[in-house]
Parts: sequence; structure tokens; C-alpha cells
Amino acid sequence: MTDTSEQDVSEKELPPFSEQLAGQLGGVRGLIESGVPVVVFVLGNVLFGYFKTPHALNWAIGSAVASALLIAGYRLYRKETVRHAVNGLVGIGIGAFLAYRTGDAKNFYLPGIITNGVYAAALVVSVLVNKPIIGYLWSIVANGGKQDWVGRPELTRTFRWLTLFWAGIFLFKGAVQYGIYLDGNATFLGVARLALGYPPWLLGLAVTGWAVRRTTRRTTPDPDPVPDAA
Repeated sequence: MTDTSEQDVSEKELPPFSEQLAGQLGGVRGLIESGVPVVVFVLGNVLFGYFKTPHALNWAIGSAVASALLIAGYRLYRKETVRHAVNGLVGIGIGAFLAYRTGDAKNFYLPGIITNGVYAAALVVSVLVNKPIIGYLWSIVANGGKQDWVGRPELTRTFRWLTLFWAGIFLFKGAVQYGIYLDGNATFLGVARLALGYPPWLLGLAVTGWAVRRTTRRTTPDPDPVPDAA
């Protein structure tokens, strides 16, 4: 008789990791909305600067914050969750404050750069202490909270290298943006922030889903083995 715990993690019952995680992040709409204030700031900084608008940076900051508030307000009006919108508003607010206080548009992106470094460091440390974060995230968003991968060496090894893979993504994003930050080109930094937004996430989700399914399929025994011919 096949152990039911093995069947629970069979490939057929494994929810798509990318869809589950996207849902936790607010779905496709939430991912798009999170980038709107950044787009508004980049465009506002360019346009207000081009037309030599007095206090151009302040207008760009105000436009970005206003767009984030509008998104949160619209969700409230529709009686939808505002958790993701509020999280985005906090990040935008910190960046806007730094840019306003320093008078330098590039500092609008500084919190995001720092966040990438913090994420990368946390992921690496989790591997060093043998608690790969991606494994626990997978348990939460795609496996009903069950951490049955902990006792399975092959899955544990998979989550270790996946965690390092994600650390590399965040490190790359942060390093590229920090290099542009040091150069001082705020417009180029904004473009880089957008370009390094969705594509690396989609890559990470795709690789994670593929790796977990591949390992699960290889390590889960066939629930209905064909008996040998007499």
C-alpha cells in the first residue's frame, strides 16, 4: 500500500508555484500596480525637467505618491484588499522623502537598491544555516503550509540552490542599480528599475516551478506500480 504522504506531494497535486506566488503578491494586477508609481516618477522627472517646470523634482515626487494613493483609494472603493497597495505606498513614500530632502531624484530609488541587498543577504544566510527560505515560501504558497520537503534530501538540495539562485537575482538587480546610482543618472536609473522589475521575477518563478516539479517527479514513487508478469 502506498504511503498517502507521498501521494500528497505527487506532481498531479502540486499547485503551480508561479500562480500561487503571484496570488500572494496580489496577482498580475498587483504586480502591475506596484510598478505604476515608478513609471509615473520616471516620466514626471523627465517631462517636468524638459519643460523646466519650477520645482520639477517635487512635482515628479508628488505625481508618484498621488498615483500610489489613487491605486489604494480605488481598491478601497471597490472593497478590495489594500495590503499590497499599502506596502507599495510605504516604499514609494520612503523614496519620495529621501529624494525631497536631498533634492536628488536618484535617491527615490535608494530604498529599492538597499532592499535588494537585504534580500540577497537573507537568502544566503538561510542556506548557510540550512534553512533555505525558498523552501519555506514554497510550503506556504504552494503546499498548504506543509514542510514535508525538510525530510527529503533531494528536495532540500533543490531548495538550497534555488535559494542561492534567487539571491543571485536580487544581488544582480541591486548591483546594476547601485552602479547607475553612483553614476548619478536618475532617468537611466528609473529605466533600469523598471527593466529589472518583472523579467527577473518571471525567470525566478519559472525556474523554481520547473525545479520543484522535476525533483518531486523524480523522487515520488509511482502510486500504482505495474506488477511483474507471472
